[in-house]
Amino acid sequence: MTDTPELAHFINNARVAGTSGRNQPVYNPATGAAEKTVALASEAEVGNAVAAAKAAWPAWGNTPPLRRARILDKFKSILWDRADELAEAISAEHGKTHDDALGEVTRGLEVVEFATGIPQLLKGEYSESVGTGVDSYNIRQPLGVVAGITPFNFPAMVPMWMFPVALATGNCFILKPSERDPSASLLMSEWLAEAGLPEGVFGVIQGDKTAVDALLTHPDVKAVSFVGSTPIAQYIHKTGTENGKRVQALGGAKNHMIIMPDADLDMAANALMGAAYGSAGERCMAISVAVPVTDAVADALIDKLKPRIETLKIGPAADRESEMGPLVTAQHRDKVKSYIDAGVAEGAELVVDGRGFTQKKQGYEDGYYVGGTLFDRVTPDMSIYRDEIFGPVLSMVRRNSYAEAVDLIHGHNYANGTAIFTRDGDTARAFAKDIEVGMVGVNVPIPVPMAFHSFGGWKDSLFGDHAMHGMEGVRFYTRIKTTTLRWPTGQRQDPQFTMPTLG
Repeated sequence: MTDTPELAHFINNARVAGTSGRNQPVYNPATGAAEKTVALASEAEVGNAVAAAKAAWPAWGNTPPLRRARILDKFKSILWDRADELAEAISAEHGKTHDDALGEVTRGLEVVEFATGIPQLLKGEYSESVGTGVDSYNIRQPLGVVAGITPFNFPAMVPMWMFPVALATGNCFILKPSERDPSASLLMSEWLAEAGLPEGVFGVIQGDKTAVDALLTHPDVKAVSFVGSTPIAQYIHKTGTENGKRVQALGGAKNHMIIMPDADLDMAANALMGAAYGSAGERCMAISVAVPVTDAVADALIDKLKPRIETLKIGPAADRESEMGPLVTAQHRDKVKSYIDAGVAEGAELVVDGRGFTQKKQGYEDGYYVGGTLFDRVTPDMSIYRDEIFGPVLSMVRRNSYAEAVDLIHGHNYANGTAIFTRDGDTARAFAKDIEVGMVGVNVPIPVPMAFHSFGGWKDSLFGDHAMHGMEGVRFYTRIKTTTLRWPTGQRQDPQFTMPTLG
């Protein structure tokens, strides 16, 4: 790997070479070729990034919110103008199609837009005369140095769920992106510096568990945001909180979509195609379980889905007609295939088998491709139902009634997102109100909230008290301070030895 370029860190508004002596290859999933290497930081390198952020924080935290917003607004313009460049970097290392990568950039950009409204969002409350001659007010202040640990599946969007709000509220931010697709983080770093962000305010540390643990235990890191699998989210939350940090850790998902007998089945089938197979199923908001109510609905859905899955256009992002790209690594491809093997062994009916897909486009034969896969008659005891596969595998679990479908969802330990397709307003309203899941779609297959709302699941899909972006993000990256004040009036005041009251 010595003849491939090495991607490393970003500290004090400049790329910094790795010094740990450790690195690993970065593959192009479409070709299977290792095209770059990425440095893996030591604990000392993490300490350097934290020290730079700590030194920058007093000035940045005292910068008026309006000035901070103007820098983010400039970054937003750069991001908009160079969205294609960022999308190409994402596709080259993640494998998703160009249009899908552009969509990721756009959803991240929306959080930047939200964060530019920070002067309004940080407005406090003021109460006059809470007692005789006494007023009270509260404000929100930044925490200091905060960190984000982000996954491979959205190397631009998920960091932008975090750092725009963190920066806007006056914190300095250190990003530890996935080592599988590190380039997007460096592009965004350079564009933030170009937009006028002062040195040290935003840094990037590439790395593995060594870097993660260094951030989780460093005394100057006040909060950690994380998105990834549930076991790692539990570890991040436990380790971070044990070290006195505020933590939001978003975990895994197994998202169900109920299809009622009165649903528009063409709409539902189209929704399932995009929600199950978009981004090769590597989304925490992917629909991986279809729950048709009655056998008639299930049979009709299979008739609509099977030919569409079999004719999915699977290929590299370089082919702009591709509808689905490869999986991120050879290891993950093999893991997804092993789940398909398990589903067959456990007795599920394999309607469409993606294991035999081969890429015939010249130069891409060694990419990490798996075809779209559909199982029917899946039961809750099967691993393909219980586990988050994170691949293009859709399981159909038949139910006889709405109540049975809801009970199925409530019986799963994940509760990130869910959807229902129906024409009936009473059913839709009851579902939205009563379902024990954090994000709900009604005739919307992937109910990812807009940036001015907040993103987060329930149960084993979220650890911590705050969801991401929206007002939950503002609350997570700030702490409230309340001041009660009285001015001298010249009147004599005797000492009080009881609990003071102001009325």
